[in-house]
Amino acid sequence: MKKHGWRTRLLESTRGKILQLLRGKERTVNELADALRLTDNAVRAHLTSLERDGLVCQSGIQHGFRKPHTTYGLTADAEQIFPKAYGTLLDILLTVFSRKLSNRELRAGMREAGRKIAAAHGAGVEVKNRKQRIETALGVLKDLGGAATLHESGGKQFIRGNSCPLAAATSRHPEACLIAEALLAEIIGAPVKERCVHGPTPSCCFEVR
Repeated sequence: MKKHGWRTRLLESTRGKILQLLRGKERTVNELADALRLTDNAVRAHLTSLERDGLVCQSGIQHGFRKPHTTYGLTADAEQIFPKAYGTLLDILLTVFSRKLSNRELRAGMREAGRKIAAAHGAGVEVKNRKQRIETALGVLKDLGGAATLHESGGKQFIRGNSCPLAAATSRHPEACLIAEALLAEIIGAPVKERCVHGPTPSCCFEVR
Protein backbone atom coordinates (compact mmCIF):
# COMPACT_ATOMS: atom_id res chain seq x y z
CA MET A 1 0.00 0.00 0.00
CA LYS A 2 1.30 3.41 -0.91
CA LYS A 3 2.25 5.49 2.10
CA HIS A 4 0.87 9.01 2.03
CA GLY A 5 2.55 11.91 3.76
CA TRP A 6 0.70 14.29 6.01
CA ARG A 7 0.36 16.80 3.16
CA THR A 8 -1.40 14.25 0.99
CA ARG A 9 -3.71 13.24 3.84
CA LEU A 10 -4.53 16.88 4.56
CA LEU A 11 -5.20 17.78 0.94
CA GLU A 12 -7.49 14.76 0.55
CA SER A 13 -9.55 15.80 3.60
CA THR A 14 -12.41 18.30 3.63
CA ARG A 15 -10.12 20.93 5.11
CA GLY A 16 -7.67 20.27 2.30
CA LYS A 17 -10.40 20.68 -0.29
CA ILE A 18 -11.29 24.03 1.26
CA LEU A 19 -7.65 25.10 1.00
CA GLN A 20 -7.53 24.08 -2.65
CA LEU A 21 -10.72 26.02 -3.43
CA LEU A 22 -9.37 29.11 -1.68
CA ARG A 23 -6.12 28.77 -3.56
CA GLY A 24 -8.07 29.39 -6.75
CA LYS A 25 -9.83 32.48 -5.41
CA GLU A 26 -11.28 34.00 -2.25
CA ARG A 27 -14.70 32.61 -1.38
CA THR A 28 -17.57 33.06 1.05
CA VAL A 29 -18.99 30.40 3.36
CA ASN A 30 -21.95 29.95 1.00
CA GLU A 31 -19.70 29.48 -2.03
CA LEU A 32 -17.59 26.89 -0.22
CA ALA A 33 -20.70 25.08 1.02
CA ASP A 34 -22.12 24.90 -2.51
CA ALA A 35 -18.84 23.66 -3.98
CA LEU A 36 -18.39 20.98 -1.32
CA ARG A 37 -22.07 20.13 -0.84
CA LEU A 38 -21.86 20.83 2.87
CA THR A 39 -23.95 22.90 5.24
CA ASP A 40 -22.87 26.44 6.06
CA ASN A 41 -22.28 25.45 9.68
CA ALA A 42 -20.02 22.57 8.65
CA VAL A 43 -17.93 24.91 6.50
CA ARG A 44 -17.72 27.48 9.31
CA ALA A 45 -16.42 24.80 11.68
CA HIS A 46 -13.66 23.86 9.22
CA LEU A 47 -12.78 27.51 8.60
CA THR A 48 -12.53 28.15 12.34
CA SER A 49 -10.07 25.27 12.62
CA LEU A 50 -8.06 26.47 9.62
CA GLU A 51 -7.96 30.02 11.00
CA ARG A 52 -6.71 28.69 14.33
CA ASP A 53 -3.92 26.86 12.48
CA GLY A 54 -2.95 30.04 10.65
CA LEU A 55 -3.82 28.69 7.21
CA VAL A 56 -6.92 30.77 6.41
CA CYS A 57 -7.88 34.36 7.17
CA GLN A 58 -10.81 36.67 6.55
CA SER A 59 -9.87 38.63 3.45
CA GLY A 60 -12.74 40.98 2.72
CA ILE A 61 -16.44 41.57 2.29
CA GLN A 62 -18.67 40.56 -0.61
CA HIS A 63 -21.89 42.52 -0.84
CA GLY A 64 -24.95 40.28 -1.12
CA PHE A 65 -28.64 40.81 -1.87
CA ARG A 66 -29.66 40.89 1.80
CA LYS A 67 -26.42 41.32 3.72
CA PRO A 68 -22.67 41.38 3.11
CA HIS A 69 -20.71 38.12 3.33
CA THR A 70 -17.19 37.65 4.63
CA THR A 71 -14.72 36.25 2.12
CA TYR A 72 -11.87 33.94 3.10
CA GLY A 73 -8.44 33.47 1.60
CA LEU A 74 -5.18 31.63 2.25
CA THR A 75 -2.37 32.93 4.42
CA ALA A 76 1.25 32.87 3.27
CA ASP A 77 1.87 29.82 5.51
CA ALA A 78 -0.82 27.84 3.69
CA GLU A 79 1.14 27.95 0.44
CA GLN A 80 3.84 25.81 2.06
CA ILE A 81 1.38 22.91 2.21
CA PHE A 82 0.99 22.56 -1.53
CA PRO A 83 3.63 20.39 -3.23
CA LYS A 84 6.31 22.21 -5.18
CA ALA A 85 8.46 20.86 -8.01
CA TYR A 86 11.35 23.29 -7.57
CA GLY A 87 13.91 20.59 -6.87
CA THR A 88 12.86 18.47 -9.84
CA LEU A 89 12.88 21.49 -12.12
CA LEU A 90 16.34 22.50 -10.88
CA ASP A 91 17.59 18.95 -11.50
CA ILE A 92 16.46 19.15 -15.13
CA LEU A 93 17.98 22.60 -15.62
CA LEU A 94 21.31 21.56 -14.11
CA THR A 95 21.42 18.48 -16.33
CA VAL A 96 20.99 20.72 -19.37
CA PHE A 97 23.42 23.41 -18.21
CA SER A 98 26.11 20.92 -17.14
CA ARG A 99 26.31 19.72 -20.75
CA LYS A 100 26.83 23.24 -22.05
CA LEU A 101 29.00 24.82 -19.34
CA SER A 102 32.31 23.94 -17.79
CA ASN A 103 32.24 22.88 -14.13
CA ARG A 104 33.78 26.23 -13.18
CA GLU A 105 31.13 28.16 -15.08
CA LEU A 106 28.34 26.07 -13.59
CA ARG A 107 29.56 26.60 -10.03
CA ALA A 108 29.94 30.33 -10.65
CA GLY A 109 26.39 30.41 -11.94
CA MET A 110 25.08 28.70 -8.80
CA ARG A 111 26.81 31.25 -6.59
CA GLU A 112 25.47 34.12 -8.66
CA ALA A 113 21.95 32.72 -8.31
CA GLY A 114 22.40 32.57 -4.53
CA ARG A 115 23.50 36.20 -4.42
CA LYS A 116 20.50 37.23 -6.52
CA ILE A 117 18.14 35.49 -4.09
CA ALA A 118 19.87 37.14 -1.14
CA ALA A 119 19.49 40.56 -2.76
CA ALA A 120 15.78 39.95 -3.24
CA HIS A 121 15.13 38.73 0.33
CA GLY A 122 17.82 40.31 2.49
CA ALA A 123 16.99 44.00 2.28
CA GLY A 124 18.21 46.03 5.25
CA VAL A 125 20.66 43.46 6.65
CA GLU A 126 23.52 45.97 6.37
CA VAL A 127 22.44 47.69 9.59
CA LYS A 128 21.99 44.44 11.55
CA ASN A 129 24.53 42.72 13.79
CA ARG A 130 25.82 39.21 13.10
CA LYS A 131 23.19 37.45 15.21
CA GLN A 132 20.37 39.35 13.52
CA ARG A 133 21.80 38.65 10.08
CA ILE A 134 21.95 34.93 10.82
CA GLU A 135 18.32 35.04 12.00
CA THR A 136 17.40 36.78 8.76
CA ALA A 137 19.22 34.12 6.74
CA LEU A 138 17.39 31.32 8.57
CA GLY A 139 14.12 33.10 7.86
CA VAL A 140 14.92 33.30 4.15
CA LEU A 141 15.65 29.57 4.04
CA LYS A 142 12.32 28.91 5.75
CA ASP A 143 10.50 31.13 3.25
CA LEU A 144 12.08 29.14 0.43
CA GLY A 145 10.71 25.89 1.86
CA GLY A 146 13.59 24.68 4.03
CA ALA A 147 14.00 24.22 7.78
CA ALA A 148 17.34 25.31 9.26
CA THR A 149 18.76 26.06 12.69
CA LEU A 150 22.03 27.43 14.04
CA HIS A 151 24.37 25.11 15.98
CA GLU A 152 27.69 25.82 17.69
CA SER A 153 30.39 23.19 18.09
CA GLY A 154 34.07 23.51 18.90
CA GLY A 155 33.91 27.27 18.71
CA LYS A 156 32.42 27.12 15.21
CA GLN A 157 28.96 27.99 13.96
CA PHE A 158 27.01 25.68 11.66
CA ILE A 159 23.67 26.12 9.95
CA ARG A 160 22.04 22.71 9.66
CA GLY A 161 18.78 21.85 8.01
CA ASN A 162 16.45 19.30 6.55
CA SER A 163 13.58 19.47 4.03
CA CYS A 164 15.85 21.30 1.62
CA PRO A 165 13.87 22.53 -1.42
CA LEU A 166 16.91 21.66 -3.57
CA ALA A 167 17.25 18.08 -2.30
CA ALA A 168 15.79 16.53 -5.45
CA ALA A 169 18.71 17.96 -7.41
CA THR A 170 21.66 17.69 -5.02
CA SER A 171 22.11 13.91 -5.26
CA ARG A 172 23.13 14.23 -8.93
CA HIS A 173 24.20 17.87 -8.85
CA PRO A 174 25.82 18.68 -5.49
CA GLU A 175 26.86 22.06 -6.89
CA ALA A 176 23.24 23.14 -6.33
CA CYS A 177 24.17 23.58 -2.66
CA LEU A 178 26.32 26.52 -3.73
CA ILE A 179 23.11 28.48 -4.22
CA ALA A 180 22.43 28.30 -0.49
CA GLU A 181 26.11 28.79 0.36
CA ALA A 182 26.27 32.08 -1.55
CA LEU A 183 22.86 33.17 -0.24
CA LEU A 184 23.95 32.66 3.37
CA ALA A 185 27.32 34.35 2.87
CA GLU A 186 25.69 37.38 1.28
CA ILE A 187 23.08 37.86 4.00
CA ILE A 188 25.32 37.02 6.97
CA GLY A 189 28.22 39.06 5.62
CA ALA A 190 30.82 36.39 6.39
CA PRO A 191 32.44 33.49 4.51
CA VAL A 192 30.26 30.35 4.47
CA LYS A 193 31.45 26.88 3.50
CA GLU A 194 29.07 24.19 2.24
CA ARG A 195 29.50 20.88 4.10
CA CYS A 196 26.28 19.13 3.08
CA VAL A 197 25.68 15.38 2.98
CA HIS A 198 24.40 14.26 -0.41
CA GLY A 199 22.77 11.03 -1.47
CA PRO A 200 19.46 9.24 -0.77
CA THR A 201 19.02 10.97 2.60
CA PRO A 202 20.61 14.40 2.16
CA SER A 203 21.12 16.88 4.98
CA CYS A 204 22.28 20.47 4.81
CA CYS A 205 25.27 21.83 6.69
CA PHE A 206 27.01 25.18 6.20
CA GLU A 207 29.91 26.38 8.31
CA VAL A 208 29.87 30.10 9.06
CA ARG A 209 33.46 31.24 9.31
